[in-house]
Amino acid sequence: MNLNYFTNAAAEPLPFYGGQAVIEGVMMRGRRAMAIAVRAPDQRIVIHTQPLNPIYHSAFSRIPFLRGLLGLWDALGLGWQSLNYSARIAGGEEVKFEGPAAWGTIALSLVFAIAIFSVGPTTAAYWTETALGLPFLAVALTEGTLQLTLLIGYLWAIGQVAEIRRVFAYHGAEHQTIHAFEAGAELTPASAARFPLEHPRCGTAFILNVAALSIFLFALLGPLPLVERILSRFLLIPVVAAIAFEYQRFTARHIGNPLVCALIAPSLALQRLTTRRPDEKMLEVAIAAFKAMREEELSSQVVG
Repeated sequence: MNLNYFTNAAAEPLPFYGGQAVIEGVMMRGRRAMAIAVRAPDQRIVIHTQPLNPIYHSAFSRIPFLRGLLGLWDALGLGWQSLNYSARIAGGEEVKFEGPAAWGTIALSLVFAIAIFSVGPTTAAYWTETALGLPFLAVALTEGTLQLTLLIGYLWAIGQVAEIRRVFAYHGAEHQTIHAFEAGAELTPASAARFPLEHPRCGTAFILNVAALSIFLFALLGPLPLVERILSRFLLIPVVAAIAFEYQRFTARHIGNPLVCALIAPSLALQRLTTRRPDEKMLEVAIAAFKAMREEELSSQVVG
């Protein structure tokens, strides 16, 4: 992997644009606006744009740690709406981008994910500690290893599903489009296709950062009874997420540093599980979403 592709961000600060792959499409997000582009069954590219929640350009967006929590929570709602919208467009429906996300469904999904990827390993590690009498540091490492193993195994397993592989290809298209913009390259499928599928600000990288940081943070708590240990995992998730958010911003700003490049190497490697090489039509969709987002973003800046 040629890390020289990533060094431009350190030389000249650019907006931290991000996005998300959806069903047959891509959502792109700036600080003030978002756009989602979806390939409909008749091959049209259906595009929706809208201003973002003011939280992205409010005073909160400049407060370390707090900005991560607020932005990530809002991104969950936006991501859920985008997935729902894209699924209906890809299914041949003409629909509007609906209003507030189903927060109850999101909350249940989060609880389920935490139960599988955090509570399960925590309980298994506790039983191991009880049965074998291992020192707590070894137990903390066991818990972290189980979490990472479950995460990697899950990403690999869903990547074997044909429909998910297409979503992962759109994920790659999203990254290549943002790379092309950050490098000052022409925004065309042929140009974007030259760039890496991995990106240092990817959500996959964020998940890995959360998992890795949680190992160290939870180890500081020392041995706890099982119930208290499980509760601590739930209660400290916002803290771990906020730290991971700031860590990811820091590494993105200093991507030209050799030490930073070494630190993000595992995150980039993990993205090989969640990205696939997109075709030209997928890149067209990602570029359409990015251009629409940029146009809405610049318009909202003028108005604002």
